[in-house]
Amino acid sequence: MRQKSRHTRIKPILWLFSSLLIIPMTFGFINSTEVFAQQFQAVAQSGDKMNQTSEKVQPCTAPPIDSRIEVDISEQQLYLYCRYAEGNEEKKIYPVSTSKYGIGSKAGSNKTPLGQHRIEKKFGEGAPEGMIFRARRSTGKIAQMNAPDAGDLVTTRIMWLKGLERGINSGRGIDSYKRYIYIHGTAEENKIGSIASHGCIRMYNRDVIDLFGRVTEGVEVNIKR
Repeated sequence: MRQKSRHTRIKPILWLFSSLLIIPMTFGFINSTEVFAQQFQAVAQSGDKMNQTSEKVQPCTAPPIDSRIEVDISEQQLYLYCRYAEGNEEKKIYPVSTSKYGIGSKAGSNKTPLGQHRIEKKFGEGAPEGMIFRARRSTGKIAQMNAPDAGDLVTTRIMWLKGLERGINSGRGIDSYKRYIYIHGTAEENKIGSIASHGCIRMYNRDVIDLFGRVTEGVEVNIKR
């Protein structure tokens, strides 16, 4: 009887050995491919979410047919309401800082007045962020934010308020306009969200620029507890 050659006997062994190597490598490749596909899908979904966020329309960006402002002292927030022709109203919220001396209309009290007002005049359009104003005129100096001695600086933009309620925020000794009650930027941005002003309504400088660009003179401002 003819015996099989040595090479003939080795071939099945080599084939079996190769199979044992190829099978794990194949499954490993499949698993790696699946992991890569899952990672690629996750990145794609993340990108879609980012695009959706960036494309989402922010409130009050389109010019409204009418707008109004409400300042809530208890919440230390300013609400801008924008009304459009379709009848819908959008709301944009900004954190603010009102008087550390409390609520009141008396001249010299440094308190924040309540009631209906309007933006009588606007100042500072085009001024760089942090510009210091004195008597509503640019000083040419930029405030250092949150410096220990920053004080009650008026910065960036000014919206000068006029009281509309006689005996409450308009008239002798209680007049908001003559008290120079403003909505304005501040060098004490670290105090936004808490009572800290000398009667005015302070905002972050970037926020006061944003608000300034969205409202016109004559817009009503209601300040409430």
